[in-house]
Amino acid sequence: MVVEDESLLLQAICKKLTLNKMNPISCASGKQALDYLENLPELPDAIWLDYHLKDMEGITFMQKIKDHKKWREIPVFVVSNSASQDKIQGMLALGARKYLLKAEHRLDELIRIIHDFILSEKGK
Repeated sequence: MVVEDESLLLQAICKKLTLNKMNPISCASGKQALDYLENLPELPDAIWLDYHLKDMEGITFMQKIKDHKKWREIPVFVVSNSASQDKIQGMLALGARKYLLKAEHRLDELIRIIHDFILSEKGK
């Protein structure tokens, strides 16, 4: 699942994920992602979460994930343009697996990091 409110970036991420043989669920808002999680028959293997969304901050989204027993085991990767130590520590404390800066990684690298993580989890 990709939660990103910049539509062009959301499209690019989902296209790259599809090219890497993954089936992304694209969500343009935190609310849309939470609605999908509530109604999907199967939970996603991971969530790519932008920290700053128009309808809610990533920390709010993570709190909702953590508070929901069924969702809390979904690995969440925060991918953001901004990162203070407080933001990073807050997200990791709520269960995010990684906090990645967009400026430090190419899109292909970000996808590889998440893809490799999913593969290693499925191999366990």
